[in-house]
Amino acid sequence: MTEKKTLTIEFVAALLKKRGLMTENDERELAIKGDAGKARLRKSQESFYSSKRLQTVSETISAAEVIASFEFLVPGTEKYLTEDMITEAIASEAGLPYRKIDPLKLNLETVTSQIPRPFAQRHLVVPIEEKGGIITLAVADPFNLEAVENLKHSRKMKLELVLSSKSDILKIVREFYGFRYSVSAAQKESGGVADLGNLEQYVRLKGAVELEATDQHIVNAVEYLLHYAYDQKASDIHIEPKRERSLVRLRIDGVLHYIHSVPKAVHPSIVSRIKMLSRMDIAEKRKPQDGRIKTSFRDREMELRVSTLPTAFGEKIVIRIFDPEVLFQDLSGLGFTPRERELFSSFLKRTYGVVLVTGPTGSGKTTTLYSALKSLSSPEVNIVTIEDPIEMIVEEFNQVGVQPLIGVDFAGSLRTILRQDPDIIMVGEIRDKDTATNAVQAALTGHLVFSTLHTNDAPSSITRLIDLGVPPFLINSTVAGVLAQRLVRKICVHCRKERVLKLEEAQNLRLKTDREYRVSFGEGCPECRGTGYKGRTGVFEILDMTEKMKAVVAKTTDAGVIFKAAREEGLSTLRESAVRKMLQGQTTYEEVITVT
Repeated sequence: MTEKKTLTIEFVAALLKKRGLMTENDERELAIKGDAGKARLRKSQESFYSSKRLQTVSETISAAEVIASFEFLVPGTEKYLTEDMITEAIASEAGLPYRKIDPLKLNLETVTSQIPRPFAQRHLVVPIEEKGGIITLAVADPFNLEAVENLKHSRKMKLELVLSSKSDILKIVREFYGFRYSVSAAQKESGGVADLGNLEQYVRLKGAVELEATDQHIVNAVEYLLHYAYDQKASDIHIEPKRERSLVRLRIDGVLHYIHSVPKAVHPSIVSRIKMLSRMDIAEKRKPQDGRIKTSFRDREMELRVSTLPTAFGEKIVIRIFDPEVLFQDLSGLGFTPRERELFSSFLKRTYGVVLVTGPTGSGKTTTLYSALKSLSSPEVNIVTIEDPIEMIVEEFNQVGVQPLIGVDFAGSLRTILRQDPDIIMVGEIRDKDTATNAVQAALTGHLVFSTLHTNDAPSSITRLIDLGVPPFLINSTVAGVLAQRLVRKICVHCRKERVLKLEEAQNLRLKTDREYRVSFGEGCPECRGTGYKGRTGVFEILDMTEKMKAVVAKTTDAGVIFKAAREEGLSTLRESAVRKMLQGQTTYEEVITVT
């Protein structure tokens, strides 16, 4: 009779050493310090769950968790040994497929309707797929399947097992079961009545039970949703009412992903809860509203900007998530080439002048401006910003929010700010002649002014200022430089593959066709949710107002002539910047074509 295997630290360490994922020294260190590591992990987990007022979801600390916490380097690489790598090795030993659980690919109904939450929690199992009557069950321990066998026989279920990390399983149990329970309980309390804000319903139904926004189930559902979005590094949450249900979608790396479907009866309560958190008027459902929420995630402050919009089926909500780690970056982390970084830094070293950042919505202008201001911030400098609305509240800046209803606009605020002894001014956007004139006047009186414009490239910003009524001689006196930018998705480093660029693709990009170009692409893996992309980086076009450029602007307002002069002065276009990133293996041909 063979001895039953158990996932002890010693067993897993020996397995990892056998597979070349761990050195003998690391194995020895684990033998000495393994128990202390387990105690340390237990203490930190208990602290986390109590701080979040959550029930401790598992009594056991897995061997994979303990070993991963030591951050051993995989021999011959610069990669840390992660819980996922360890789980994959255990799966191979047990003869089970390994599955990295992607929450975005799971169906809420499949996960939560097959087995009860306490069972999933206690035995670390979660259903992740159902096809042809067979349920794919993710388990954390391949050698302790007694509970799974009981489940199979008692419920007459056809199961196919895969191995996943304990962390992945617990995250799904917490987020999916928690969200599902909260929404279901809220629906029951509402009596399942359809949304009364639906324009297709002419008669208000009598006796409708409307949930309070303070109902605990609704409070929990909104909290689960926010945590889920933070975990997935989403930039926006969309809650969209439809005829029968409401859809929840997340924007991740610039692309929207469908996440959940919520019963229509619960939608008004979720909207009211979010309105309450963002200090909006809960009773006003006919007008669009804006608000903000300040919250925290993993010990860092998060700023949420909330927008409501009345639609045919009720109020749609979009929550923009501002993560300080994304919004404030070192300038070297934005994606500049060494030349671009040097040129942009030279603009920041000016004591006066106008620096313009241009690009469409979602092109990363706010991140570039905030990162630039942060790099200039010091106790000796007075930085004042005028924004519509304030994107992220920063203690080091003096920030003013535009409020047109009471006459607080960009131009008026700018005039007042000049009496506040500023050194650096950031104007959220130059939209009209007054704002443009005041920004230029501020630069003329010795201030460094940052602002944004909506133009397609850097040279056309000059013609845009002229269109707004700024004389060419004032542009030459004040504009230091213009930065146009876009964001391209980066290839996932975990599934990067190479290929040769096709002849017609090279021609599309105006590359020389007498040579071969090797480019990269992402094959798709669990780390990037099968997209082939993970994260984004900037591509830039920087116009330096050199003496030659000033001479050209003084003579003509023709955009084509200005562009030609800028090219002669070394301007590299957005397309060329993106092609460089493609040839360096950072992004793909498809992204270059789509974005630039």
